Amino acid sequence: MTEAEPPTAAQELRGAGLRVTAARVALLETVRAGDHLGVEAIASGVRQRVGHVSLQAVYEALHALTAAGLVRRIEPAGSPARFEGRVGDNHHHVVCRSCGAVADVDCAVGEAPCLTASEDHGFSIDEAEVIYWGLCPDCATSRSSSAP
Repeated sequence: MTEAEPPTAAQELRGAGLRVTAARVALLETVRAGDHLGVEAIASGVRQRVGHVSLQAVYEALHALTAAGLVRRIEPAGSPARFEGRVGDNHHHVVCRSCGAVADVDCAVGEAPCLTASEDHGFSIDEAEVIYWGLCPDCATSRSSSAP
């Protein structure tokens, strides 16, 4: 028995009810190949794949793909939005205070929302978004080596 092939970007777009365009396919592939990319980096990746595309078109496509659940938008405090292809698993992030590097952190206790709020105020909570802050290994090393 053979393993089923993962769906192509075009198939995922169709499955989400979105129009399939070369720019949207390139955008989805760029986000999935990247590591918590900002809009400028995504636009650059799309342009490398399909040629000219406006920044406005990139923003519009990111909005549509985020709304469809194909990409995830994260906004660490004080940073521009970043996008990733890892969706649907309620994972968290760790962000470097110095260089802004972002890495994924799995939920500590399993399934979503993986945290229990001390007070839910009547909400039906289905997701928790946590950002851990600190220094990445490179910044911690450079900071400790430059300390007097």
